[in-house]
Amino acid sequence: MATTERKPLLLDFEKPLAELATRIDQIRQLAEENGVDVSGQIRQLEARAMQLREEIFTSLSPSQRLQVARHPRRPSTLDYIQAISDEWMELHGDRCGGDDPALVGGVGRLSGQPVVMLGHQKGRDTKDNIARNFGMPYPGGYRKAMRLMEHANKFSMPVLTFIDTPGAWSGVEAEHQGQGEAIAYNLREMFCLDVPIICTVIGEGGSGGALGIGVGDRLLMFEHSVYTVATPEACAAILWKDAGKAPQAAVALKIISHDLKKLGIIDQILPEPTGGAHSDPLKAATTLKQVLMENLDQLNRLTAPERRQMRYEKFRKIGVFTEVAH
Repeated sequence: MATTERKPLLLDFEKPLAELATRIDQIRQLAEENGVDVSGQIRQLEARAMQLREEIFTSLSPSQRLQVARHPRRPSTLDYIQAISDEWMELHGDRCGGDDPALVGGVGRLSGQPVVMLGHQKGRDTKDNIARNFGMPYPGGYRKAMRLMEHANKFSMPVLTFIDTPGAWSGVEAEHQGQGEAIAYNLREMFCLDVPIICTVIGEGGSGGALGIGVGDRLLMFEHSVYTVATPEACAAILWKDAGKAPQAAVALKIISHDLKKLGIIDQILPEPTGGAHSDPLKAATTLKQVLMENLDQLNRLTAPERRQMRYEKFRKIGVFTEVAH
């Protein structure tokens, strides 16, 4: 049976890299056809390609990082769970009548330790995205998440959440089902859980949809992920009545990991492979597992009251500022 390789999905700023890669392939092919040794030239061009990739991905603008965070081949919650867990069993249903595929979760083992893992799940293609509502959960998704977290609390299992959503679904049906109440309930109850909670922004962390599973003892974030109160497009449409000003809004919103670390919103930045997590998903998963284990080791040494107090103080500090008189 004939097979075809998947073509890479290129972002605008990646085109020079693709052109250089094409040039290297052409030189290599011509050399093989003519029996010429050009290994030295190939090595120089490959070194240049690596250097160019490093230069591009270390100087991305906030709007470009948003493109990386939304890359359709960026590893998803299920990708990471399957890569880092020893065993895994997905659990379904909110016990109120439905199961939301936009938010997945279940029980598993991380280096032998029982844990509950859950997170937003986007699709890989149009059909899958429609089935998963583009990673935007209904109220039932957040109720399912809370059910799983309560299960974790009952059986003393740490909770690991993975954030990757443009926001909770804001349709009329979601409002009828109590979207605001479902998210608010999660926010309140997550502060009360006794077990360690580690939240990781793996892609796009948007609005209350991200916060609904984002209250934890540690908030981690992949280097090229974004975390924001509203998408830059929505912000631009609200402030300037022009979605075309999204790049300007992306700068003003401070959505990137380094800005959020300076502001004290996130606790730790997880480095990504050069070219983004989608360029080497297994390497990104290895980094994630290592950091999760390090943080779990620290949190397991604390008592439940100590963790709850630390969690409370962490979120009380967010938004605190000092006014300086001139």
